[in-house]
Amino acid sequence: MNPSYKKILMPIMIGFMLLMLFRGLNEPGNSASVDYSDFLNMVESGSVTRVTLQGDDITGMTGRGAFHTFAPEDPALMALLKSKGVKIWAKPADNDPWFRTILSWVPMLLMIGVWIFFMRRMQGGNGKLMSFGKSKASLMSDARGKVTFEDVAGIDEARDELQEIVDFLKDPKKFTRLGGRIPKGVLLVGAPGTGKTLLARAIAGVAGVPFFTLSGSDFVEMFVGVGASRVRDLFNQGKKNAPCIIFVDEIDAVGRQRGSGLGGGHDEKEQTLNQLLVEMDGFESNEGVILIAATNRPDVLDPALLRPGRFDRQVVVSVPDITGRLGILKVHVRKNPLSDDVDLKILARGTPGFTGADIENMVNEASLMAARRGKDSVEMVDLEDAKDKVMMGPERQSMIISETEKEAMAYHEAGHTLLARLLPGTDPIHKVTIIPRGRSFGLTQQLPMSERHTYPKNDLLNSICILMGGRAAEEIIFDTQTTGAGTDIRKASQLAKKMICRFGMSKELGPLTFGKEEGQVFLGRSFGKQREYSRMTTQKIDEEVRDIVIEAHRKALTLIKDNLDTLRKIAMALLEKETLNSLEVEELMAEGKSP
Repeated sequence: MNPSYKKILMPIMIGFMLLMLFRGLNEPGNSASVDYSDFLNMVESGSVTRVTLQGDDITGMTGRGAFHTFAPEDPALMALLKSKGVKIWAKPADNDPWFRTILSWVPMLLMIGVWIFFMRRMQGGNGKLMSFGKSKASLMSDARGKVTFEDVAGIDEARDELQEIVDFLKDPKKFTRLGGRIPKGVLLVGAPGTGKTLLARAIAGVAGVPFFTLSGSDFVEMFVGVGASRVRDLFNQGKKNAPCIIFVDEIDAVGRQRGSGLGGGHDEKEQTLNQLLVEMDGFESNEGVILIAATNRPDVLDPALLRPGRFDRQVVVSVPDITGRLGILKVHVRKNPLSDDVDLKILARGTPGFTGADIENMVNEASLMAARRGKDSVEMVDLEDAKDKVMMGPERQSMIISETEKEAMAYHEAGHTLLARLLPGTDPIHKVTIIPRGRSFGLTQQLPMSERHTYPKNDLLNSICILMGGRAAEEIIFDTQTTGAGTDIRKASQLAKKMICRFGMSKELGPLTFGKEEGQVFLGRSFGKQREYSRMTTQKIDEEVRDIVIEAHRKALTLIKDNLDTLRKIAMALLEKETLNSLEVEELMAEGKSP
């Protein structure tokens, strides 16, 4: 029989059986139908003890049980019953028996309807009775937008690691002939937007084997034991379709360290994790089933989940460098008509710290801007404006700024710009603006010429000095202090504290680290930041941080006083144009040096 017919027939049959049962219960039980003449004989013999008269219907009881008969109009019947001492009950005649019968079925029909409703809710709409314990994994098909490794750029090392997994599945004998085994699991670790899910989609596009995908939150429901049941069902599906790949996105939703929750060992998430650990590396073998998971919180995962034999490989999907950003840009602009003035290398250099998602968003914003401006192609100015919008937020053109505040902003940004050009080892100026964007009123943007991974102490001190340049310029020009330097002072203080507590760049305390990173509550590790040093050491740290920031401030005041004319020229240019690029800044610096 067709399974769809079974789904319809099953509730109907059960409802019909319940209806018949209810009707049988409402009918008189074990009542025998007798002729009227036999009924009169029974009354004459004295065997009838009581009767119920309802119109022409007569029901009664004898020593042998109940009976039922139909009485014609007989005036002598009442006298006969009285003479024999029969107890008589009388009920009004039932003038509408069909309506009464239907009305008696209404409660039963309501019960059947409620039962069918709850059964469908438990099925979750997929037609499977009590299927909430089944896995919610979906099988990726070619009908969706197919992604291959050619669409993945900027993370070459991670891509090569996963390409090897695909080769394992396509030709396992090539790798197992020397005694090796296929990895059981691969954990993708990286910041949000770096391309972990994109890598998984690329594997699904080129693997040529069944690819099941779901998120970590799909395992957990309000019912106890459902998560563990879904894990079992997921791996059972994998075994039936082996070789295959199972991808679990955001596995930290179910793989958090045990013993850290409020429910202890009986926590539903912990039971789900225990089942996952058993399925990945237990007594039963799952040959040909490879689990790929992604997370941006590897620090909260249970150590048993991370050990070899479960996740044999941990692939770090890092933030792309300048070469990676260039590759990502080339991938995302393939479908966009570009103008001849677009230089992707400049854009790659101008987007340090951008992830793949940030770059994709920038290209999309540039396309929308070009379309809004009525252009036929995306120009470099559109991409630059989109980059500024992603980095700093949209321009706040409706914001009304007084001339006094605008002048203060111009000198503030001019102070940053001047020090950034005068101090050695600093990144070159890319753009200076006093147009409010996002949460900032102005911005001095520096871009590195190349990727930097380590910074000398002098470069960090110069960075603090540049941060203090805005406050120093305000004090020299206006002989006052404003709130505009609040963010700069906070960043300078944080950088100075990192130099002392994390980088060991202290003269008095030496090459030591102080304090730990602040942990998350309920991870079973630490509740907030723990103090691991004395109050005297804390006082020394505060003194050294203060000395670094104050010395940077003094240096900024000296440099600005020595180059006051250049500061004024930069500020005047900002008041006139509102935005200066690197070439314009260089021209102003050259004018300031000329006699």
